[in-house]
Amino acid sequence: MSCDKCLTEVNPKAVCRVCKRLYRDPKILPCLHSFCADCIRQLNPFSVSGPNVKQTLSKDGQPPTVDQKVTTVLCPDCDTEVDLPPSGADGLTTDHLALDEVFLQTLLTHNSVRCDLCSDGDAELRCEVCCVNLCEFCSQAHRRQRRTSAHTVQSVQELKAQGRLSRPVLCSLHPAQELRLFCESCDQPVCLECAATFHREHDCSAARDIIHHHGGRIRDLVVGRLQPRLQRLEESLMKVEITQDALQARMEATAEDVRAFARGYAASVETHCLSLLRRLEELRVQRRNQLHLQKVQLQQALSDTRGGVRFAERLLACGSDAEILNAKGVTLARLTSLVESGYDPSPATVAPDDSSSIHFLPGEGAGEVDGYPVVGVIQTQTLDLSRCTIEGEGVQVGRQGQPGHFTLVCRDSAGQPLGRGGENVLVSIINKDKKNCMVEATVFDKNDGSFSVSYTPAEPGSYSVWVCVKAQHVKGSPFPLTVTRRLRRHAGTFHCCTFCSSGGAKDARCGCPGTMPGGFQGCGHGHKGHPGQPHWSCCGSTQEQSECRAPGHRPVTPTVRGQLRTVEL
Repeated sequence: MSCDKCLTEVNPKAVCRVCKRLYRDPKILPCLHSFCADCIRQLNPFSVSGPNVKQTLSKDGQPPTVDQKVTTVLCPDCDTEVDLPPSGADGLTTDHLALDEVFLQTLLTHNSVRCDLCSDGDAELRCEVCCVNLCEFCSQAHRRQRRTSAHTVQSVQELKAQGRLSRPVLCSLHPAQELRLFCESCDQPVCLECAATFHREHDCSAARDIIHHHGGRIRDLVVGRLQPRLQRLEESLMKVEITQDALQARMEATAEDVRAFARGYAASVETHCLSLLRRLEELRVQRRNQLHLQKVQLQQALSDTRGGVRFAERLLACGSDAEILNAKGVTLARLTSLVESGYDPSPATVAPDDSSSIHFLPGEGAGEVDGYPVVGVIQTQTLDLSRCTIEGEGVQVGRQGQPGHFTLVCRDSAGQPLGRGGENVLVSIINKDKKNCMVEATVFDKNDGSFSVSYTPAEPGSYSVWVCVKAQHVKGSPFPLTVTRRLRRHAGTFHCCTFCSSGGAKDARCGCPGTMPGGFQGCGHGHKGHPGQPHWSCCGSTQEQSECRAPGHRPVTPTVRGQLRTVEL
């Protein structure tokens, strides 16, 4: 039988997961997974710990011992790190359950098993007590013996059908002896000869008498502790798997929603794009027709004017007096008609829109298309200089050395802001009295149809503010600008009186005419010359927000101590 055929027919419990063949000397790793001893020997060491020298002397005075190296391997089944005994795979526990599976698989494969006693005939019966397979002759002898006459003997075929065949567990030191005893001192099963020799002084009991104790410990751990944990782990794992499935389903549904949204959005964007292109084509046709009509009118006016001029020039240059007088009437009538009623537009008004008013604004909201919001509009606003406005007081008044500001808002013929930038704006500020005195102005395009203008005049006086767009003045330009002289700031203290603000200092003075008796040089409440309200100590002004009017702008200020005691009003 081929190996592949074996793998498809054998019981998985009888097959090593490493070599994929029937177990050969199966050993149990500490993680309770079994593999062939040779397969375990071929595993690559995960780690090897060095020898540990025990420095202390033993009780019998022997020299220090050296522990052997401990080899750690990874279980091929669960990847658990397991330590091998010093003797390697040979020191691991033999998996007799796996050997039973191999025995049963062999029996099922070959359909026969040899007698365990004579090894000559095919076994037909099996002693359930001795766990040996017997031929018919050995079975009769087995029943005649007094010691085994009461043993239960069953048919091998019935046991094979039930999957209950197993081999006896034999002693490794005495292969002919079955492990029927258990040494409590050494905690291992032993045969009769081992119990009589190596374990003579030990507490040995029959395996069937103590199996309930040790088996009960295993059963208690399994039933009382591990099975409930197993159930919880299975429930948790099932919950995780259900959650994973739900997550996958949700992700797929959401991905489909995203793809559907993207398809719908793309279709809406494409529809909006076609709408914009149609709108652009309509504008092109409209502007083309307007320009064509204007062109025809200009060509006709040019032809009429050129014909009249040429005729009049030729008449004056070549005609005689009689010829000129003869054609005078019709010539003057035609020329007068051309002058008075002929089409004569100003070049500045001809084709005022050079198509620069057509813009695409990609960030502007364009409503919804099929329920999807879209952006991007085509703007066709045309600048109207008569509608442009100036906002801010900085275009009318300014102060020397301080920044001034105003805003130019470009509008269309309907008075609406253009909503876009890019216009050529020029601002000039010129002193009316000093033509060579100009103020530099900075224009900032806000890209929304408005332009912020800032300037800082260096000298006071009267100025003209020229605001031009596309080399043409806006309505009201030039604007008159009055720049006043620099504001003189107060150098004193805004106080109620010198006596309070200085803390009673006699040498503290004030800019008001108030005086106090007793040698005080400043003012005081209710005394002569006090203004009767809070005022500046530098100039006596009663307006807190005002310009200092002290002569020479060198006011007499109170002492430092007086400044620290200034009363906040």
